[in-house]
Amino acid sequence: MSEPRVLFYVQHLLGIGHLARASRVASALAADKFDVTVVTGGSKVSGFPGSDVKSVALPTVLAGNGGFSGLADEFGNSIDDEFLARRRDLLLEAFHQINPSIVIIEAFPFGRRQMRFELVPLLGAIKAMSPRPKLLSSVRDILQERTKPGRDEETVRIIKAHFDHILVHGDPSFATLADTFPLAKKIADKIIYTGLVAGPDPVEPSQVFDIVVSAGGGAVGFDLIRSSLEVAKQSAFAGSWCLITGPNLPERDFNALSAQAPGNVSVVRFRQDFPSLLKAAQLSISQAGYNTVCDILRAQCRSILVPFAAGGETEQSVRAARLEALGLAITLPENGLNAGILGNALEAALAQPKPSSHRLDLDGAERTAGVLGNLL
Repeated sequence: MSEPRVLFYVQHLLGIGHLARASRVASALAADKFDVTVVTGGSKVSGFPGSDVKSVALPTVLAGNGGFSGLADEFGNSIDDEFLARRRDLLLEAFHQINPSIVIIEAFPFGRRQMRFELVPLLGAIKAMSPRPKLLSSVRDILQERTKPGRDEETVRIIKAHFDHILVHGDPSFATLADTFPLAKKIADKIIYTGLVAGPDPVEPSQVFDIVVSAGGGAVGFDLIRSSLEVAKQSAFAGSWCLITGPNLPERDFNALSAQAPGNVSVVRFRQDFPSLLKAAQLSISQAGYNTVCDILRAQCRSILVPFAAGGETEQSVRAARLEALGLAITLPENGLNAGILGNALEAALAQPKPSSHRLDLDGAERTAGVLGNLL
């Protein structure tokens, strides 16, 4: 019997969290003998998706600004209808060539409304196939709060009309879909919780830093990195620091930070061994993105979280508050962050013991593979 074919669509617009989580799931599927093709449409990120899966890269689109209100090409230029039509056609061509038995769409219809120009035609193509492939939505446990009237109702209509199941990558003891999606009861029969999609237990690092600071993709983390650098220069703490800016931090900002770094501070764009660095570190300072938090939980590292909240974003703040309530993190607001505030939090965090073991399910990637196997 041939390996079941999976088309996994993921579009990252600003950070790299969506792509990283989808890549972890795709790798787990490949390890469980699925033939996986990941279709991406954002900026290229080294190592994602992994070499163990096939990939199709659509022409790049990015968020026009931090509020996700528009789309731009890889050079920051606005994109026209001809560009969008070309992407749509390439996506449909890939779908028909792969001829999958399962299609997974990351975020949509809970998010990625900007991509309806190509996803709605894809839904139509799936519906027209015989036999029709299974269609699943892949979402994180905590969603962005929606304020526009009718959006949640529209999401429910699309799910009922097209989707077989919703893969919620979370532990329901920590957060349920209903916590941030008010109409979850209307689609309860389609919801499947997989557990949090964390990586495997990290190996011992080849290099040890006392404090690891990370800013996700780097598009919106400059203030966090800058404040951390100031603390490193001023603090009585004499340990080693690793500042991971993310691949999307503008080059001028990266160069400026590097030029100011003292000898005990390493400034880098990306570390493939990030989970291992956390395992050996005394403290992590980061935003509260899904993947970073999963790595922190797996490493059982002390943590200061500064959730991204610009442009009305709520998801990271909800996650950080819940972790703080469990005693697993110290949370600071993004607005007004400075070296003084961060330095005080650093002293408080280092004075605490490392977090005790928790019971959160971190094996969501492997459990997703089991779910898909059962569906077939």
